[in-house]
Amino acid sequence: MINLETPRKHRTLVDQAHQVAMNMLRPISRKYDREEHAYPQELDLLAAMIDGLSESGSAEGAGASGVRRDEAEDDSGGVRNGANLASVMSIAEMCWGDTGLLLSMPRQGLGNSAIASVATPEQQERYAGTWAAMAITEPSTGSDSASISTTARLDGDEYVINGEKIYVTSGERADSVVVWATLDKSLGRAAIKSFVVRKDNPGMKVERLEHKLGIRASDTAAITFTDCRVPAEDLLGSPEVDVKQGFAGAMATFDNTRPLVAAMAVGCARASLDLTRDLLEQAGVEIDYDRPAQVQSAAAATFLRLEADWEGAQLLTMQAAWMADNRRPNSLEASMAKAKAGRVGSDITLSCVQLAGSLGYSEVELLEKWSRDSKILDIFEGTQQIQLLIVARRLLGLTSAQLR
Repeated sequence: MINLETPRKHRTLVDQAHQVAMNMLRPISRKYDREEHAYPQELDLLAAMIDGLSESGSAEGAGASGVRRDEAEDDSGGVRNGANLASVMSIAEMCWGDTGLLLSMPRQGLGNSAIASVATPEQQERYAGTWAAMAITEPSTGSDSASISTTARLDGDEYVINGEKIYVTSGERADSVVVWATLDKSLGRAAIKSFVVRKDNPGMKVERLEHKLGIRASDTAAITFTDCRVPAEDLLGSPEVDVKQGFAGAMATFDNTRPLVAAMAVGCARASLDLTRDLLEQAGVEIDYDRPAQVQSAAAATFLRLEADWEGAQLLTMQAAWMADNRRPNSLEASMAKAKAGRVGSDITLSCVQLAGSLGYSEVELLEKWSRDSKILDIFEGTQQIQLLIVARRLLGLTSAQLR
């Protein structure tokens, strides 16, 4: 049976993540928001600490273990609270400090989750220690990842990749980039595979860094691939095109990363709620959890609604991660968590700006920054609309061709 309290085995990790967020990330949050594209050198020490804990085996959850479709559901009757649950809980705490800085953490990129999800055991060992970004979005392809046009052509024992990717998080700083490309456009989404491309590959070029509304501490790159030759062994997972399986292999990546993004929204929203509660109390607004919202002030009633929305997002996120740890199919729950957390995260941070009045809109507090940071969490890894479409397909038992 699922228990969504913090497991005892993870409490130390969660507490440590909160301390890091409060004492290391929060103090430099405004600095790197203003100094966009400057690399946060302070993160190198933190990354070294995480690496050391991982090597000692005492930091389960430093990176998600992945949602692997090739592993059977755990029917032993036991309950596993593993690395996926630890990851979402620690990520939420880190984003309580700063979302952009969390996304800038060395060797903790979204591409690392892709590797964890679909790489072979040999590949996982070979890529251990790499910092991998993930390149999916293209200028003509937004949320419909199945329609990507970047191509990968087999030439001897190498693949030749051609195309352009945009909005690649950590695209300049990472050691490598997990690139989604199609082996054969005529075969549709079944032919889409992911490749690990090293940054020193002469066929890959970072064209520019984007100036953004939020998460400014994180670099976001546009990258082109021109006759980029990649060893065949760097295709993640199996090179076989299984039309019956379709997009399932690629979707396994999203089953892993969407709960992580939901956790980011949960953490950022929690930071806004915590600060707003303090500001309201300083202004003399009492929030009474023992009385109905309708008999309290408008500000208190609004705050209670926001907290209820936040709790729903948190529980969905933990459920999706718990199911992954216990090898249960979680595509539906991953999309539900991402949809809920992405939407209420933006709603909560913007509402907190409004509740705090002039303090919320100014740079005196971090509320305005959190409202900017949270918006991307409702967009990348699949927009709100895409998540609701996936949820509808799963619930109704319809294919993507039947429900568009």
